[in-house]
Amino acid sequence: MKAVWLSDLHFSADDTVAGLDTAKRIDAAVDFVNQYHADADICVITGDLVDRGTRRDYEALHQHLSTLACPLYPLVGNHDDRALLRSTFELPVNGMPDFVQYRIDRPDSILLCLDTQRTGADSGEFCAQREQWLAQQLAVADGKPVLLFMHHPPMVLGLPMQDSANLQNADSLIDLLASHSNIAYLFIGHVHRPICGTFRGMPFATMRAVSYQAPAPQPAWTWEQFAPAAEAPNLGVITTAGADVNLQYLQFSDYALGT
Repeated sequence: MKAVWLSDLHFSADDTVAGLDTAKRIDAAVDFVNQYHADADICVITGDLVDRGTRRDYEALHQHLSTLACPLYPLVGNHDDRALLRSTFELPVNGMPDFVQYRIDRPDSILLCLDTQRTGADSGEFCAQREQWLAQQLAVADGKPVLLFMHHPPMVLGLPMQDSANLQNADSLIDLLASHSNIAYLFIGHVHRPICGTFRGMPFATMRAVSYQAPAPQPAWTWEQFAPAAEAPNLGVITTAGADVNLQYLQFSDYALGT
């Protein structure tokens, strides 16, 4: 399988976001994918598609993404509106009616896309309904490698400003995943930083945003002092062969602070 991974578009149809033109960045990402990775099987967006969650933003974003050469699978983040996302983008029919949570079947793997949104909060949650659905999907995976995509990190990443808005009740998720030996990789949005590692023996990665980048944790900063880091946006290209997973972080434009 070959997949394109985008995260944290924070699109706005009418305004800049953090002083940046998000539409320009999204168009650059689509052009890059279509030119160099049109053979990708899927494209997953790990949440925060829009910045304000308005119908106009979702409809305009849909137009910007409509020329993408590979099938699109969006997830919900803390800036998103579930109902508007569901009404604007086509989602797999094997998901949950109240959440943006679904399964993507591939010949040699299963991708599970999790809804970690906690309505009205920056932090995430993993409720009993979502846990039951995930447990069912893992039970029928039949040993196939499982790749999980989600917005909120379920572990501390060493990012003081972002760690306070992680998945709040993450123990139930991590315990469930750790009880299965076929969890191949976790792909996580939300933090606007590239980090990779292992947690409870499971490999994970986060992604730079298509929109603005959060500063590195040092020198220390606070949200009151926040200014985007002068770093170009990235996307990810994921390739798998059975349980083997490769992730490349790719810079798709020269856009940095102020553009």
